[in-house]
Amino acid sequence: MIRPGNDFPVYLYAEAVDMRKSIDGLSVLVEQEMTLSPSMAALFVFCNRGKDKIKILCWERNGFIVWYKRLEKQRFKWPAIDEPLSLSGQELNWLLDGFDLFTNKPHAPVYFDSIS
Repeated sequence: MIRPGNDFPVYLYAEAVDMRKSIDGLSVLVEQEMTLSPSMAALFVFCNRGKDKIKILCWERNGFIVWYKRLEKQRFKWPAIDEPLSLSGQELNWLLDGFDLFTNKPHAPVYFDSIS
């Protein structure tokens, strides 16, 4: 799994992306659509329309890295968003593992009058 440091931001691109795009095409989306610099220390995450493929773009000192993950049977739990979304590195790993970050609900609250 990808293990960025605590200060390493992760950005999800809101719309479905044609997975034929590679470094240049994804960099243009980061720069023009997300209005961020593709060479900043961050991970930029893109998903296809079928939600079974993810590409992650990252700049490392002197060049780009692209990670690609294709699921064989399941789908990624991608949020219905209109603009880029920021995640932590841990949340990205949960997303890649299939956890649904966006409909996760906490335990129901418990209320009581006294402890006895």
